[in-house]
Amino acid sequence: MDTSQDYAAVSSQAAQRQVRVQLTSQQEDIALPDNTGPILVPTGLKRYALSTLVNNLLSSDKPIPFEFLINGQFLRTSIDEYLTANGISAETTLEIEYVRALIPPLHIASFEHDDWVSSVDVLSASSRAAAGSSAISQGQERILSGSYDGLLRVWNMSSQVIATSPSPTDGGHTSSIKAAKFISPNSIVSAGLDRTVRLWKYSESDDGFSGKIAPQLELYGHKSGISSLAVHAPSNRILSASSDHNIGFWSTKKSDAPAAPEDLLPSAASRTSKRRKLNTSVTVSQRGPLALLSSHTAPVSDAIFDVNDSTVGYSASWDHSLRTWDLVTAALVDTRTTSHSLLSLQHLPDHHLLATGTSARHITLIDPRASAATISAMTLRGHTNAVVSLARDPNSTYGLISGSHDGTCRIWDLRATKTDKGGAVGESVYSISRKSLEEEGKANSKRVGGEGVKVFSVCWDQQVGIVSAGEDKRIQLNRGEGVLSSSS
Repeated sequence: MDTSQDYAAVSSQAAQRQVRVQLTSQQEDIALPDNTGPILVPTGLKRYALSTLVNNLLSSDKPIPFEFLINGQFLRTSIDEYLTANGISAETTLEIEYVRALIPPLHIASFEHDDWVSSVDVLSASSRAAAGSSAISQGQERILSGSYDGLLRVWNMSSQVIATSPSPTDGGHTSSIKAAKFISPNSIVSAGLDRTVRLWKYSESDDGFSGKIAPQLELYGHKSGISSLAVHAPSNRILSASSDHNIGFWSTKKSDAPAAPEDLLPSAASRTSKRRKLNTSVTVSQRGPLALLSSHTAPVSDAIFDVNDSTVGYSASWDHSLRTWDLVTAALVDTRTTSHSLLSLQHLPDHHLLATGTSARHITLIDPRASAATISAMTLRGHTNAVVSLARDPNSTYGLISGSHDGTCRIWDLRATKTDKGGAVGESVYSISRKSLEEEGKANSKRVGGEGVKVFSVCWDQQVGIVSAGEDKRIQLNRGEGVLSSSS
């Protein structure tokens, strides 16, 4: 056998298996010059080789890891396998978009509580609550937590508690807090198992090392515990989701809100009780809802505003349904029924989708528009227990993070999908486990569905990073270079 002829034949075949690719990037700092034409490359190339090629073309001093998108989906095989799987001829000029690869988000810090942490929110220069206010300088960000001990806490970035909400005898919550958010740099809203929505005035000392959370307004209307809150500060409106099957629609302004329902107020005896006499300075106004939206047939787990239109609201419930509301008329606009209890909700406006975390361990993406042909547009699989919290990536319209009772947060990219007989399926890009497990030396222990480390809440902020909280009595901060910034 003439091995030189065999080698020549193989080399010839390899040379023939080439395809023209047009490499592009929407990120200006890593884009190739406009005059860079199509390049002939072997079809056997995979992500790593393509990444090396782009770095060479960019003359990068320090290699940058890249991901590659063809027709909106990440390349997870060789180019040859992609062409075959999609019935595309190698004669085609293939347009390939490259983006920075995500860097796994590293653990930065953990803030310890005395009880389970049910809710977290962030106040930073880029956060929703800081809109229209003076900029919050780097390092001066604040984290708000709500706990099962019935207390709110505001933390600085050095894991110090700056302020704690009052006890029940001084106007605080009388039971576990389940939801808490900044409305503005000096205003907070919270709600929980005591069935009330409470507004607080927040202030800090000049040196920023101490603060005060003072009761401002008590809102009554729900007949059972409240599980979530949504805030639209420009319109002074709040949505609440309750296990009484209703969605509460509230005003943050006392002058706009109607009187509180008499039958839901604390009894006259308790209002004139010893604690009131001892705390004559604690007099908090009490108001009712602008409307109670009722049509769900089971506890409502989450309610949110449409990102682009605050007159539209969405709610998710244990009754398997996602509902759309006209908040001006308090009218039900649309109902989408799924196969599972829905536990969390997030709007992805750029894709006309609503992400819903389910009791069935996955995330279902639903198109709420009347023209949608199917209920489920995509399913994100990977969690091993209920998905109870969702947040958007502040840097990418494709990014999403979820918190689950399996004890992890997972990062998703809507472009990282594959199609099977059930439709489009996405797999998480990264999974973030609880640091408390590692510290206890239990990272490899076999726990049932995240027992002891359930994640209850997750928030993703451009400055602070990924903030999550849960059953391990901790707020956990994770940050990753590529996760947080497309320009880093």
